[in-house]
Amino acid sequence: MPTIAEFDGIKILMYYQDHDPPHFHVEYGDCEALIRVADLALIEGDVPGRVLRRVNEWARTRQADLALNWVKCRSHVAPDRL
Repeated sequence: MPTIAEFDGIKILMYYQDHDPPHFHVEYGDCEALIRVADLALIEGDVPGRVLRRVNEWARTRQADLALNWVKCRSHVAPDRL
């Protein structure tokens, strides 16, 4: 599972051959969440509200890059660090 970004104690990851819809994983301490790339909605999991807001702020300007990384991961190609 490649880590594509780290900031403020938050890790953003994408798994190779993960299930649809296109999404990324958020890890913060013992908390985990899945965020849909298309609309940055929380799919499942639980992270503190301030972490979720920070992740959404970070992801808003990177949605196209996140979508491209999803395609790369699905093809077993290493995603870019964002």
